[in-house]
Amino acid sequence: MSKIRTRFAPSPTGYMHIGNLRTALFEYLIAKHEDGDFILRIEDTDQERLVEGAVDIIYDTLKEVGLTHDEGPDVGGDFGPYVQSERLPMYKKYADELVDLGGAHYCFCGEEEIEKQRKEAESLGISFKYDDPCKHISVEEARERIANGEKYVVRQTIKHSGETYFDDEVYGRIEVDNSILDESVLLKSDGYPTYNFANIIDDHQMGITHVVRGNEYLSSTPKYNLIYQSYGWDIPTYVHVPPVMKDEQHKLSKRNGDASFQDLVKKGYLPQAILNYIALLGWSPETEQEIYTLEELIKVFDIKRISKSPAIFDIDKLTWMNGMYLREMSVEEFYELAKPYIEQSVHRPVDMMAVARILQPRTDVLSTIPESIDFIDELPEYDIAMYVHKKMKTTYEIALKALKAAKEVLSELNDWSNEETLHELLLALPKQMEMKNGQILWPVRTAITGKQFTPGGAIEIAHILGKDETLKRIEVGIAKLEKEVN
Repeated sequence: MSKIRTRFAPSPTGYMHIGNLRTALFEYLIAKHEDGDFILRIEDTDQERLVEGAVDIIYDTLKEVGLTHDEGPDVGGDFGPYVQSERLPMYKKYADELVDLGGAHYCFCGEEEIEKQRKEAESLGISFKYDDPCKHISVEEARERIANGEKYVVRQTIKHSGETYFDDEVYGRIEVDNSILDESVLLKSDGYPTYNFANIIDDHQMGITHVVRGNEYLSSTPKYNLIYQSYGWDIPTYVHVPPVMKDEQHKLSKRNGDASFQDLVKKGYLPQAILNYIALLGWSPETEQEIYTLEELIKVFDIKRISKSPAIFDIDKLTWMNGMYLREMSVEEFYELAKPYIEQSVHRPVDMMAVARILQPRTDVLSTIPESIDFIDELPEYDIAMYVHKKMKTTYEIALKALKAAKEVLSELNDWSNEETLHELLLALPKQMEMKNGQILWPVRTAITGKQFTPGGAIEIAHILGKDETLKRIEVGIAKLEKEVN
């Protein structure tokens, strides 16, 4: 069997769609599972949609997630150039050859003729399929008209009798009646190939053995195969994958505000967590395992376990997975990632590593950090109703009693540097006062943070804030409660 070669062929249109990245991942895994080659090809034939800097986004994204390509525009290879706009003369040559082989023809029709047929189809309530009168022009006459400067395109020629079928690795055998296949443009009047034609030529020239793409191309694949057959070329193995959906009715779409890979990274999701999650969108392993390194995915990936059903992008599941990755890190690794987010909120001289230590077990997405610790710089204005906790049977009176007792013991503590000492002091109070731990710690945490939910408990936060700031905030809490109780 020949060496497996897959290709990721994105268009540089400005961002990395989650569905595109999943396609790249599947192609990478298919190749690497069999020690094959993974190729990057830039498809820039649609010049109107190109976005400046988008190629760099493609390079950067693949690098961030670890999908290293063996060949491509930036690393070279034996089958370059790997940018379609740099291969234009080749497409013209192959288009002319396909005409000679009877698989295509020259078309001189203007938009008026095409629009006329489109309107007729609409009036009859049937789907539009262009019936090109130019396919009856002889090749000799067509080329004479071209030589005289007449504008033209190259269209595929399809015999509308019989059926064309192919075998797909996910969907099995697909059969299509040739009568429904439209004769699409292969080479445009500006000399640029259409996406479909360029793909066929490039895949053949680069020795691509496995083509992975969305299942929306299932109906078009027979047309591609007719071109392969006209040339007498081997047809690649097809792997059509289901779409990634926002919900049961809607595909993920940047246009509709759905997050791209870059958006998710900016929000504080880790590239390796995103990659792990999208591997499970439309593919399932044989076991219940969900957390995979890229190396582990290479070992276990099997085309046969790709689903036919659309995959729903669940941001909550990604968030959970991201949190798992964050908690698997050392506190030093977490701190390096969290530091820019911590510094957005914390400007007081506190132990930043201690802040990272309380954040790590409770952080799922890095972008939530600034809001969760904004109390460190300044105590926010808060509603004293937060002191009441029904489960702990904490009332205003009990909270006031707890704060006064905490203030008394903490005022006498000179060495604040040892968190263990703080722990022993505050946890000794409930026994002395015949109260529950929560009846002491809940009011203290409320007083020193002014927030209902915080990373870290009363003792950890008091240690970070320091003695003076902790006592000052407890006094504010006492004043608030005394005003209410009295």
